[in-house]
Amino acid sequence: MNELDINMRLMPTKLPALALRGISIFPSTLLNFEVARDKSLAAVNYALKNGKNIFLVTQKDIMVDNPSEKDLYKIGVVAQVKQIIKGNNNITRVIVEGKYRAKAMAVNTSGEYIVAEVVEYPMPKRKLLPTIVQEALLRKLKDSFDTYLSLIPPIARDIALRIFNEDDPYEFAEMFAGNIAIPVKDKQHILELSNVTKRLEYLLKVLEHEINILEIEKEISDKVQEAVDKNQREYYLREQLKAISKELGEGEDTISEVDKYIEKIKSLKLSQESEDKLTSEAKKLLKLPFNSHESGVIRGYLDTCLELPFNKSTKDKIDINKAQKLLDSEHYGLKDVKERILEFMAVRKLSPNIKGQIICLVGPPGVGKTSIAASLARAMGRKYVRVSLGGVHDESEIRGHRKTYVGSMPGRIINAFKQAGVNNPLILFDEIDKMGNDFRGDPASAMLEVLDSEQNSSFRDHYIEIPFDISNAVFVLSANTLDTIPAPILDRMEVIELSSYTAEEKFRILKDHIIKKQFERYGFKKSQYHITDSAIRDIIDFYTREAGVRQAERTVSSLARKIAKQTVLKEGTKTVVDSAELKAYLGPHKFKNDDFEKKDLVGVVNGLAYTTIGGEMLQIETSVLDGSGKIEITGSLGDVMTESAKTAVSYVRSIAKYYGIDTEFYKNCDIHIHAPEGAVPKDGPSAGVTMATALLSALGNFKVRHDVAMTGEITLRGRVLAIGGLKEKTMAAFKAGITKVIIPKQNEADLHLIDESVKAAIEFVPVSDFSEIVEHALVIDKMPEAKKHNHIGITNVNTDKNVRI
Repeated sequence: MNELDINMRLMPTKLPALALRGISIFPSTLLNFEVARDKSLAAVNYALKNGKNIFLVTQKDIMVDNPSEKDLYKIGVVAQVKQIIKGNNNITRVIVEGKYRAKAMAVNTSGEYIVAEVVEYPMPKRKLLPTIVQEALLRKLKDSFDTYLSLIPPIARDIALRIFNEDDPYEFAEMFAGNIAIPVKDKQHILELSNVTKRLEYLLKVLEHEINILEIEKEISDKVQEAVDKNQREYYLREQLKAISKELGEGEDTISEVDKYIEKIKSLKLSQESEDKLTSEAKKLLKLPFNSHESGVIRGYLDTCLELPFNKSTKDKIDINKAQKLLDSEHYGLKDVKERILEFMAVRKLSPNIKGQIICLVGPPGVGKTSIAASLARAMGRKYVRVSLGGVHDESEIRGHRKTYVGSMPGRIINAFKQAGVNNPLILFDEIDKMGNDFRGDPASAMLEVLDSEQNSSFRDHYIEIPFDISNAVFVLSANTLDTIPAPILDRMEVIELSSYTAEEKFRILKDHIIKKQFERYGFKKSQYHITDSAIRDIIDFYTREAGVRQAERTVSSLARKIAKQTVLKEGTKTVVDSAELKAYLGPHKFKNDDFEKKDLVGVVNGLAYTTIGGEMLQIETSVLDGSGKIEITGSLGDVMTESAKTAVSYVRSIAKYYGIDTEFYKNCDIHIHAPEGAVPKDGPSAGVTMATALLSALGNFKVRHDVAMTGEITLRGRVLAIGGLKEKTMAAFKAGITKVIIPKQNEADLHLIDESVKAAIEFVPVSDFSEIVEHALVIDKMPEAKKHNHIGITNVNTDKNVRI
């Protein structure tokens, strides 16, 4: 290098600059690194085209992506770009060689690349021979370096030889600092030091510190290696952590995993049996490898147990008046149900610790069973959890799986309490009538313990294995029918029946609740729509056929979407929907009113049936044909209904002579009894009187009044027995325009359940004998002496038995 070059380096020179992240460079050393930032790439490319010199300076914080002057150190190295290698993903590898130390006088970071105005920052003039102190430092550094090499992975042999053979303190300091793994901050400090002796001293201090750390790491590694297998990496790392804590003197203060478990177990204040069981499981972890399958099972078990709310509960906030308002605001009608709910709450108010009150809400779909349970929870101030039991056919779904099985977990009961976070929630067991059973067990039997207040204070889940008190919870069950609920479960609960909504109740629910809810959901304001009363009634009568209001709500939702489209297309208009407009939005009527004859006919009688969606009119048709005494019964009738038809035939044979009917008709005529619609399955005994009336009408050619309907079971002696579903059946008669309904006298006590509007429109005729039905249902010019003789001369016997189907 000539004197002119040296003088030029002492003059301020503008060079492209590159900010290094996490690395440093020294003069006379080679360095290769990756470049990805746009400014860095631009600086390298500029340097390559214009003299190849570039100023490399380390940035203080590696997290800064776009460093300014204050983010860079002042001292760096002017280097020469040797090679650029283009890689994938816009990453370029650069090889540079450090030339001399330089200081940045000014830095401009606003351009395409960083530009630095630099001057050489030279070292003091070298002495021909090192001083004694420097020689001593060199020897000590080489000895320490030998120790350092024994503690780290092998480094390149030529680098180690060059360091050991280098006796020039200037060259040694830079070569040594550039090739050992020490923090970048220390390397920068060495670069900035101009006094070679201080450089060597600082290097020795840093090296000794690194050696101390490496020795401790090796000691920790040796301790860990004795305890674990080399391949158990996770366990190895955790043991390292323990050993580090011990070396730092924190071992006594650090609570181990097992100690934490035991501490949590004791804080729960469980019974001695439960505490011993959980503590025993926790101590097993001490003998197991951390990542073994069994230790994972135990941890999962302990975590699940410790998350259960053994001693955590909420306080009931029972206010009968507020509860009344809440129920009225959320549920229209259901007067008897609300009254029973309020009675339940009143008892809880007077006796907070009472147990064993289990309510079962039974009714058709969509009448509000689930929402009533949720309202009860809100009224009591309790957490609410819903557990669906529909389709459950495995006992383990209720009691849980034993934890020895892969993928085992607690049952739905324990999960419900875990979800609630308290030990006294209100739990709704939904669709309990739809539980099944198979070879895996009977979940209904498992529910017996859950619903028994004498046993459920120590409920044991197969997974948890320790007793858990579930007796503080309020259990509410819902079902569509009681027929499929096992008798032992039914015996443990109080049944509250929810009948289907009347047309008027549906009208009020749609008008006051559902329409407002659905239109607000779709962003409507009250001023943008109006649904007339006639349109609401048409939705109920012609677009839905259900006991509840779910289909009605879906229909209103469909209507709201169609109106929303129209509103968007015609901004600022108010949509009014009446009966005529309703068809335009929802299409033709999906259901029509039952097309019953409006005139008196022979052999056609209006019966009444009860279905899961409410009551329906059921006409029974009878034809008498010349033949050989065959009896044909059609209409998808079940066994019970078929037997009722046979009973009716036998009874009519016994009274035929009193009505001028050929007593040999069962030999000379074929009788066909039919119950439309043929594709709909039907069963039950309540059509007995209807079949007998239709048969008597067809054989005697008597017309039947078209405005009369009837229901009741008939016996061979003509007695009329009680039936079920009277409220729903009479509602169907009301909708069909019937003015007189004949009911069993034993059902007279149920008339108080019938809606007032129905009682005002229909005359109810309680009967105990078939002869009374003949008077009201058949059009007979001259009543025979049948009434005098009570048909077959047998006096009806009063009975206390009330068979309700």
